[in-house]
Amino acid sequence: MPADPSRRSFLIATAALAAASGPLAEGTARAAARTPKVLVIGLDGALLGRIRDADAPNLDSLMASGLTSASSLYSNPLAPTLSGPGWSTIITGVWPDKHLVKDNAFTGNAFARYPDFLTRIETAKPALSTYAVASWVPVTTTVFSSKVDTRVSTPSAEYDTGTTSRAVAELRGGNRDAVFVHLDNIDHVGHSDGAASSQYLAAIHDADAQVGQIVAAVRARPTYASEDWLIMITTDHGHTDAGGHGGSSAPERETFLIATGGGITAGSIRHDIKMPDVAVSALAHLGIPVDPSWNLDGRPLQQPAPDAFDTLRTRLVTRVDEIGIGASVLGFTHTPPTGWSVDNGAMGTGGVEEWRGWSFTTDDFWTASERGQGRENNIRARNVFAVADGDEWVDQSYSGTFDSTLVTPSWPVEGGSTAVLRYTTYYRQEALQKGEVLVAYDGGTPVPVKTYTADASSRAESITLQVPAGATTARIRFRYTGGNNWFWTVDAVSLTAS
Repeated sequence: MPADPSRRSFLIATAALAAASGPLAEGTARAAARTPKVLVIGLDGALLGRIRDADAPNLDSLMASGLTSASSLYSNPLAPTLSGPGWSTIITGVWPDKHLVKDNAFTGNAFARYPDFLTRIETAKPALSTYAVASWVPVTTTVFSSKVDTRVSTPSAEYDTGTTSRAVAELRGGNRDAVFVHLDNIDHVGHSDGAASSQYLAAIHDADAQVGQIVAAVRARPTYASEDWLIMITTDHGHTDAGGHGGSSAPERETFLIATGGGITAGSIRHDIKMPDVAVSALAHLGIPVDPSWNLDGRPLQQPAPDAFDTLRTRLVTRVDEIGIGASVLGFTHTPPTGWSVDNGAMGTGGVEEWRGWSFTTDDFWTASERGQGRENNIRARNVFAVADGDEWVDQSYSGTFDSTLVTPSWPVEGGSTAVLRYTTYYRQEALQKGEVLVAYDGGTPVPVKTYTADASSRAESITLQVPAGATTARIRFRYTGGNNWFWTVDAVSLTAS
């Protein structure tokens, strides 16, 4: 009897997973014997780079004992880089195209459909105790719902000092299971003095001392030894050097996550974490499964899911023709992952080297090529992703048209069954541009299964394929044709049995 290839693949994958995550699994098992608890601290308007510049020993210690991940926001027209959309994204676990918060007025929000993570905790496990305290009133009056056990808006006269003292009292003497704390003064100073100022560094130093008090309160709990605290520190947006935010510049879009506890490897750096992951990671740590019907965008930081493109991060190189990108920024390669290929047989010549045919890049690098044209809203791609960008390619002397095809490895399928093709994508259309997804079985003629000829906002696609009888392999192609038009991104491509 011939070997079952699907069973063999399953066994290989299972063995690889066990080998790769054995120590983490052991740590998680040990932590499972303790009571899981979550603390999220929000530092409004804080820049990770300026935290590293500041005298911030407590935040430095948390980075050393856990993970650090820089991330980037969206921009208009999805939403401006303001606190309303930012905190809504962090607290609900979905991007602005779902929670619908576009400003600090919260008009038209979809919190009934996408509630805050403390409300989800209360719904799933009402016996757990939840607490939120904030220096910015809308966080606790609008974003967090009345289902949260306790919501406290600190009086303006007390500001972050009052927020800190309330959080310390609850964490030291209470028995909360999930706590959210919002500190505001870094943002306040960013507006008044700018992120490049000494005053901004001083505000970070003060906030760092408050974070130290809050974390010390956790560790001083009489039951701390029997508890497993996941502590996450994050922010809603960044600031310009001169002060202010709301636009699409890199400093305004800058966010981050610092996390420790819950089996996280000390001193680790991650490139795949996004803002919605905070809420989902809190749920996962408390043992609350994410229902697919919730339609959340976040994924648990405890369960990284790197794809083939992410393996290219160490191969990324600096700019060639894109002189507007920092000379030291590593951010693109034309070398595909193992098993993948790029067919440029019909591709024009010349043009900007970085974008000649399908390229593999990062948000920091790609968005810096030309800001304010929507590239910032490629929100559902993570880490390294593939892009075909005709608009940038033609910014230098060229001939012909943009015609490039990204080709997957040959993946096993079962003839006569169905398979599901999944990927995240973002497509901006102009004129005669076209994006095609094609599938070829056993080396046969590629057949279109999806065509893009109109704008498609960042989304997760799922296409069910009817595998012909007798077919054993399938190869997917992503073909982009155009000229001085727009772009198409693809990430997290997979083909699985349905």
